[in-house]
Amino acid sequence: MNPIRVALVDDQELVRTGFSLILSVEDDIEIVGEATNGREALDLIARTRPDVVLMDVQMPELDGIAAAREALTAHPETRVVILTTFERDDYLFAALEAGVAGFLLKSCTADELTAAVRSVAEGHALLAPQLTRRVIERFTRSGARTTAPRAEPTGLDELTERERDVLVRMARGLSNAEIAEDLVVGTATVKTHVSRVLTKLGLRDRVQAVVVAYQAGLVAPD
Repeated sequence: MNPIRVALVDDQELVRTGFSLILSVEDDIEIVGEATNGREALDLIARTRPDVVLMDVQMPELDGIAAAREALTAHPETRVVILTTFERDDYLFAALEAGVAGFLLKSCTADELTAAVRSVAEGHALLAPQLTRRVIERFTRSGARTTAPRAEPTGLDELTERERDVLVRMARGLSNAEIAEDLVVGTATVKTHVSRVLTKLGLRDRVQAVVVAYQAGLVAPD
């Protein structure tokens, strides 16, 4: 199999170096380039066509969210992961609207970083449980529909009982591993259920699934 091609975008050299050292030792991951700001990132992405871009938010010349939006418009097949500390909700929801594949904490472990790159490259949305809960809080507090689909979703009646169980737990902010433990099934089984839920509801990722679950009344705010 071809290696996962990764681009690193961050104005802090230490962050880029650290991520590069961690990812470069993996046989299935290749670093194709680095950029220090959003403008450089757009040029890098156009030249190298990476599978995954790890993108910082606060950078000179062009911030990560604006860069992600332009990059995904020009190269929709590219998966952009925003590097975040979860401190700014405005960044979070603007990035979701831009269509990023997920979020990653700069304080993540080496194993979490490599797992995140592989997961996103496979087409999964990278959504930490803490982030899911922030989306829930924002949605239930203000009624925001930032990440909701434009039309009311159909297909809820097509979900099996187990798929509904999984959807409810997704909406409560549980990770796949936590859902597996709660339902006493394997994580691979949970991944299959999540995929089927998204397909049947016509959703892009589990962020939208969280919002749909609240809209449909499957889960009520605490």
